[in-house]
Amino acid sequence: MSKSSPTLADVLQPPSLRAARTVGALILREMSARYGNSPGGYIWSVLQPLGMVLILSVGFSLLLRSPSLGTSFLMFYATGYLPFIFYAEITSKTSVSLQYSRTLLAYPGVVWIDSILARFILNFVTSAVVFCIVISGIMILTETRTILSLEPIFVGLAICTLVGLGVGLVNAVLFGVAPIWERIWPILSRPMFIASGVLFLYEDLPEGAQNFLWWNPLLHGTGLVRMGFYPTYHAEYVSVVYCLLISLSAIALGLIFLRSKHKKILEI
Repeated sequence: MSKSSPTLADVLQPPSLRAARTVGALILREMSARYGNSPGGYIWSVLQPLGMVLILSVGFSLLLRSPSLGTSFLMFYATGYLPFIFYAEITSKTSVSLQYSRTLLAYPGVVWIDSILARFILNFVTSAVVFCIVISGIMILTETRTILSLEPIFVGLAICTLVGLGVGLVNAVLFGVAPIWERIWPILSRPMFIASGVLFLYEDLPEGAQNFLWWNPLLHGTGLVRMGFYPTYHAEYVSVVYCLLISLSAIALGLIFLRSKHKKILEI
């Protein structure tokens, strides 16, 4: 696709404003493409995780007398699964950002970072809305006996978000330079659902499993979120410094390689 010359209005706009308009347009485009043509549209973003939480709650309530924390199976599995959604959605969508917006990146004023920012912002906001709606619904409709502490919740969700962005950026590079990785990654990442503390508490595991899974930063994120809902629970294994070091290193590594490799990736 040949690039057309930018208009005078585009040239006179400040760079920050042009970038914001571009990212906003990409967000609206993806919302229309993803939700505009499906029955129910955006509501499926809420119904799908809610359905997963219900399935986990009903299934484990038949096997266990009570959850590991509190009295509500719904709340326990929601506080594990919904933080994982932040990671999973941001990772999957960020990983294919360049391929998804390949045609648009041929236009002047649209650069590779715009595509990544658009998908990141949309999926972060969507996950946050889903989290608030599902948690609020559970607290209103059921007796959860939870007392909210916002700080650990925000920090835990931030960790899951940053890890998702870091993994997504690294995958965006690997998907482009080594396409076989796009087939290998779903297989390797499948155990992450179990290894991230969605179904259990870190303290319930044997010592050998604890020593191994501690290195998974998502386990720290779900532990922090649950601390924010259960005042008697203290996830002493959590290391915010470690999680930030891992996630920010992955983000930096992904951005560095994307900056140098994005043209080659787009040509493939």
